[in-house]
This record gives sequence, structure tokens and C-alpha cells, in this order.
Amino acid sequence: MMGLKRKNSAESTDLNLLNDVQKQLRVNLQLWGATHDAGERLLSLYSVEAQHLEELVTRTLTLGESNSALIVAPRGTGKSSLVNTVLEKLESSRTLGEGLVVRLSGLLQTDDRLALKEITCQLKLENATANKVFGSFAENLAFLLESLRSGSKETSKPVIFILDEFDLFCHHRNQTLLYNLFDVAQSAQAPICVLGLTCRLDVIELLEKRVKSRFSHRQIHLYPADKFDPHYLNTFKHLLELPFSFPHKNFAQKWNSDVAVLAKDSLVIQVLKRLHSITKDVRTLKTFLLLCVCQLNSDQAQLTSQMFQRAQSLSATEAKTNMLQGLSVLQLCLIVAMKHLTVIYEGEPFNFEMVFHEYLKFSQQRSTMQSFEQPVVFKAFDQLKSLELVRTVESTRGTQREYQLVKLMMEPNHVVKALSQLSGIPTDLQQWAASSLA
Repeated sequence: MMGLKRKNSAESTDLNLLNDVQKQLRVNLQLWGATHDAGERLLSLYSVEAQHLEELVTRTLTLGESNSALIVAPRGTGKSSLVNTVLEKLESSRTLGEGLVVRLSGLLQTDDRLALKEITCQLKLENATANKVFGSFAENLAFLLESLRSGSKETSKPVIFILDEFDLFCHHRNQTLLYNLFDVAQSAQAPICVLGLTCRLDVIELLEKRVKSRFSHRQIHLYPADKFDPHYLNTFKHLLELPFSFPHKNFAQKWNSDVAVLAKDSLVIQVLKRLHSITKDVRTLKTFLLLCVCQLNSDQAQLTSQMFQRAQSLSATEAKTNMLQGLSVLQLCLIVAMKHLTVIYEGEPFNFEMVFHEYLKFSQQRSTMQSFEQPVVFKAFDQLKSLELVRTVESTRGTQREYQLVKLMMEPNHVVKALSQLSGIPTDLQQWAASSLA
């Protein structure tokens, strides 16, 4: 009995340890870009850009100088993380002082009214504006900034405005928010620094003429470190390593050494290079590694190269390809017929009558399978539309359903590849799909 208790206790400990490992790795994948280690890495990668940004914000905080700038970079590069790291550095050096940071997002503050409400909330001035009626947006914003003054202009609290998804603010009515922020920055009414974060290179062209004239036209571009070795490979290791704070020190040390070995494994490197060739976005790498971490279990508590290969096959499978597995043979015949029509008409839309004609040619001349009447075929076609494998072209409203123009929502080569992976498909259908003749 004592031996059995010890065995159960050991198994319980192993399960608890595995749960702790998976929990920590999920935290790594979720918070990468917001952790101290990620911030330090960004500062080293973009040292010149970070110094420029730091000097810009520092002049606003210490000298009361108003500034504006755009930070332009592809998604997943680390724009927000770099700004946050610079602000944390200024806070730790006490340069930030009484400076306030207002964070807005074009995805959340979809109009100027919501933006102004959020600014008021983050500046904690709800009580000051509760009983006041303002004639314009500019008057309201001026009052908010005036409320931050304690005596003269020199003793005003500086405000750092961070506008994430900056290009979405350009679609606000009359661009009132941007106009007033840039106007305050240009006229030095109050010490503010406006930082816009965007992934659009043409964002300046979206600004109205009056807004553009008040913007400093200062742009900071972050060019992603796209080299596989060492940048991408180092990120891979950072995401999977257990931190020093992990409670099981001996296990963490062994785990990290195993991760270093994995980073040199030829199979793992082959999988990572393929992913890197498709996209260099760290978020895609994080999603991929999550598929690997989810394969850990009590029998296999260490990552292996086979897990990476399984994750690759899972991530490479498209949703529409999976949907083909549940279709009938008749529906698959219609998919192949539409594949041929897409090739023949070079991507131009077609209608059901054309699809039915292609199906009849196949079933009567080249197939030994059962042939179905038009009403049955149309019902199968309608089900493909409800699954969104086929999409109706919008300009065909009011037309009879049989003659409505549609498009197949799969690439022809994907259809052939998907059918080759399905089991139990008639040979006639596979040959028709692979042929270049309709």
C-alpha cells in the first residue's frame, strides 16, 4: 500500500509539473512583446529608432516642447512594445515624472466623441467636465489640457498621446481629433507629444490638407529583423525557454538545454525555415508553437522534432480543405466542375447552368458513377453556397437563381490537392480533377 501511495504521488507531481510548464509557456506566447526580455531585445534591434523616440518624448517631458511623430512598421514588428519599453525606461529614470500617458486605439475609439470621452477618463477629469457645455471639440480639448495646468505654462503636466491604428483615425469625420491634437502640438498651447502607430506607408496621404500642414512630418520607420539566423531563431528560443522565476529550477535548466538542442535539430530548422519563408510575423510563430506545446502530455513531457512536424501539417491544412471531407460525391463533382470553369474563364464568374453542363459532360461521357437530375444537382449546389464554398456575385440580384453569377472560393490547385488527400474518392473523379480538360 505504501508503494502504491508513493507511485500515485509521483504521478501527481509529474502532472502538476507538466501543468506548470504548459501554463508558463502559454504565458510566454501570450505576453511576448510585453515582457522585460522582449523589451530589451527590441531596444537592441532598434537602438537608433528607440533613441530618437526617447529624445522626442524627453523634450516634451523636460522642456515642455510639443512634438508629433508617426511610427511606421509592418504588423507584429513591435511598434507598441517599443513605445512601451521607452516609456518604462523614462519612468524608471524618473524622467516621466508627472507626465501623463493617454492611449487611444482606432479599433476602439471609432469616432471623435468616443475618443474625447476616453481622453477625459484617462486624464481623470470627469468631475471637471460633468456640468460644462462645450461649443466645439476644440473647446472641450482645450479645457482638458488647461485643467492640467498648475500655475504657469511651464508647470503644466505634459501629456503623451499614443494613437494605435493611426490610419483608422484618418477616417473620422473631418479628422477633428487629429486636427486639434496637431494644432495644439504646433501652436505650443500645452506640452503634448502625439505618437501615431500605423502599418500603412501611405498614411500621410490620408490626412486632410489642414491636418497635414500641422503635422511635423516626422516619421520613424522600423524595419523588421528578417534574418532567420540569429533573429528568428533567437525569438524561437526565447518563446520556449522557462524563466529563472520558474519554481522547478532543475527541470527548467534541463528544459532550456533541450530547447537549445532543438534549435540545432535539422528537422526543426527545416520546419521553422519553411514558416519563416511564408511570413516573418512573430505572431504566426507564436500560434505555431502553441500547437507544439499542446502536444505535451504525461508520456511525452519534452518537445520533440516530431511534434513540430505534426504542428506543421496541422497549420498547413486550410479550413476550406477540411470542409471538403464532409461533402457528398455529387458535391465534390460540382466543386471539380467549377474548378475547370474557373480555369477556362480565367477567374471570371459563372452560373449554375454552366456548372450543370460541365457535370453532365463528365457523368455521361467520362464517368461510371450514377448521374443525377437537375433538381437534385441544384440542391447540392445550393448547399455549397450555404457552406460559403461558393459565393454569389453581388451585381446579380433579381436574377433567377439558376442564372446568378457565382465564384468558387477555392483556388484550382487547392481543389486538386485537397481531393488527393481525401480517402474513398472515386478514381474517375480524381482523374477528372487532375486533368487539364474540362
